[in-house]
Amino acid sequence: MLKRLVGAGDKVMLVALPFLVIGLILNILRPEWFSVGGPPAWLRTLSIVVLIPGVILWLWSVALVLLRVPRGQLITGGPFALMRHPLYTSVGLLVLPWVGFLLDTWLGVVVGLALYLGTRLFASEEDAALKREFGSKWEAYSHHVALPWL
Repeated sequence: MLKRLVGAGDKVMLVALPFLVIGLILNILRPEWFSVGGPPAWLRTLSIVVLIPGVILWLWSVALVLLRVPRGQLITGGPFALMRHPLYTSVGLLVLPWVGFLLDTWLGVVVGLALYLGTRLFASEEDAALKREFGSKWEAYSHHVALPWL
């Protein structure tokens, strides 16, 4: 059951974890290397504007995974209608970088991009498992995702 909930998340995290650990250590030892300058008002505003939909997409994705995966249901609506892996993508591109900026560090960008890269590396593995499990339902869904490349 846990493997169904996690999908390729364990492998994705193995890609992002070294960036997170090393980045946090360096950020603690040398915060000036990571500072974005305060952040300036324009970056704080932009971060909040991007972060709000990012957190909404992430929470919505988590809720759908927790509700539907244990029931053996393919998730095709909500954020999953926009992209195949909204949980990983929203955290990697819309949450971590912008939280980082609000905390006056660009480390969130590095960790977010590493997480997104991990997602792209292992997404095909997760997609193949879903295709085996759901067959033609998966095929139909995968052809109707609005942003399949994201």
